[in-house]
Amino acid sequence: MDFLAYAMGTGGSGGGGGQGSSFTAFIPLILMFAIFYFLLIRPQQKKSKAHKETLTNLKKGDQIVSSGGLHGVITGLSDDIVTMEIAPKVRVKISRGSVAGVLKRTQEQ
Repeated sequence: MDFLAYAMGTGGSGGGGGQGSSFTAFIPLILMFAIFYFLLIRPQQKKSKAHKETLTNLKKGDQIVSSGGLHGVITGLSDDIVTMEIAPKVRVKISRGSVAGVLKRTQEQ
């Protein structure tokens, strides 16, 4: 019966020691999340925000490249569709989201 007394006595005499050690176990997880946030998540959010801003600022005459690699000049815009001329009198319609970037902006205001 003495072994029961020893087993029961060790848990209550420590006070708050168990809570401190459990918190220190989470410190590496918190540090890993912070590293992932600053190295992966935050730059991706900035890139996504910049791409969204680029898509909203499209206008006629801009030279663009699509995500499929087509280069052309914007000849028409609607809410979701961009019409671009890839060769003289050859126009294709692509979705606004598939515009990968703007190569040259027009100078008209």
